[in-house]
Amino acid sequence: MFDAQPRPVLHVRASLTRRAFLSNTAGGLGAMALHGLLTDNGRAALGTFFPHLRPTAKRVIYLFQSGGPSHIDLFNYKPAMKKLHDTELPDSVRQGQRLTGMTAGQETFTVCAPTKEFKQRGKSGLWISEYLPHTAGIADEISVIQSMYTEAINHDPAITLINTASQIPGRPSMGAWVSYGLGSLNEDLPSYVVLISQGTGKNPGQPIFSRLWGSGFLPSSHQGVKLRSGENPVLYLKDPPGVDRSARRAMLDDLAEMNQLHFAKTNDPEIQTRIDQYEMAFRMQTSAPDLVDLSDEPESTFELYGPDSRKPGTYAYNCLLARRLAERDVRFIQLFHRGWDQHSSLVPHLTNQCMDTDQPSAALVTDLKQRGLLEDTLVIWGGEFGRTAYSQGEMGSGRDHHGRCFSMWLAGGGVKGGTVHGDTDDWCYNITRDPVHIRDLNATIMHCLGIDHEKFTYKFQGLHHRPTGVEESHVVNGILA
Repeated sequence: MFDAQPRPVLHVRASLTRRAFLSNTAGGLGAMALHGLLTDNGRAALGTFFPHLRPTAKRVIYLFQSGGPSHIDLFNYKPAMKKLHDTELPDSVRQGQRLTGMTAGQETFTVCAPTKEFKQRGKSGLWISEYLPHTAGIADEISVIQSMYTEAINHDPAITLINTASQIPGRPSMGAWVSYGLGSLNEDLPSYVVLISQGTGKNPGQPIFSRLWGSGFLPSSHQGVKLRSGENPVLYLKDPPGVDRSARRAMLDDLAEMNQLHFAKTNDPEIQTRIDQYEMAFRMQTSAPDLVDLSDEPESTFELYGPDSRKPGTYAYNCLLARRLAERDVRFIQLFHRGWDQHSSLVPHLTNQCMDTDQPSAALVTDLKQRGLLEDTLVIWGGEFGRTAYSQGEMGSGRDHHGRCFSMWLAGGGVKGGTVHGDTDDWCYNITRDPVHIRDLNATIMHCLGIDHEKFTYKFQGLHHRPTGVEESHVVNGILA
């Protein structure tokens, strides 16, 4: 039925005179030769040899906690905070730090101790808050960095900086760099997948913009693909009524041929990206429904991840999908979970947010380990900054943004579990040992994947850009096994 329809590509071919064909393909032959020297989705094979190093991880699962989790209440245990509670934060500690407009006008900066007790967990004795009983169960698998820091003080520049190495929008995301450098391990799914959930700690949470998983100046085929909740994880993936799979295949073949003719004329690399994306969408018509069909998961899986793991769109559900994506060798999986911005109602909001995330995060690490996937999967948990030691508003009401120090944890993929890296002062306010900038974290992620961040560059507008930006950055060897 489909073959009886006119084929536009035949009309295009017929319209090409011999002179026009030779004129168009003169430049096209060079472009085709260049394309032959490229690997996955336009990655240059000449002069770029990946991996640079022996990788300890094949894939990454980034559990991004958007809004700024309170390191003071969750991971950064300081016994002195109990004695300092309800005292004024000394100017010598503040050191003239820039404050947000939400607390800059406060007359007092009163220290607020952790709102729950800490206990030592596992054989390693890591101090973890009672807010996180399930994370406490994987204490020996995680490495907690207590000395993270960033210069950004507000959400949008901070979340842009940690994801793209720049506060200015438009740079490639970490996942896009990884996709461009290493390519895909599974032709039927994108190499970079994004999942978003809204927590109950603050609703609505800070907005999440698609540029956070964008490709910037890299070929757009490396941007993250956002999976939606429900039966249709990707929009417009289904064929319209009356078009079967063979008809769709024939249509894409004609479309690809027309695009190749256009590419020969213009040498526009985005045309190759368009062809690649059409082909990916065709393959995902089969792979995406299978991914979100949880009917093959045993009851024990849902018990491990918690009751929300049956509800599409929840953090628990997305953690389970992350494991399924890891099983299918998706290279970079990023979960954005909103709701960590506790400027007020600190205790109830933080309690709810931890109830959303604690069990699923721990379950993911446990599940990966029991399936033999943790050893080559790097898991990262953390947000764009931490929270202030002083109270915003009345005592214990809330905490403001704090970028001078905060906590994140990593597991698997070559990371040394049961360890703590770095330290802070008694107020959890300033770093006293082994500072780790967010660019250092990104350099370490690249290192675990076998990429030397200093050798990995992309020329754009006359500059050789790196995934860690122009500032100096270092691999955090202290957390590596």
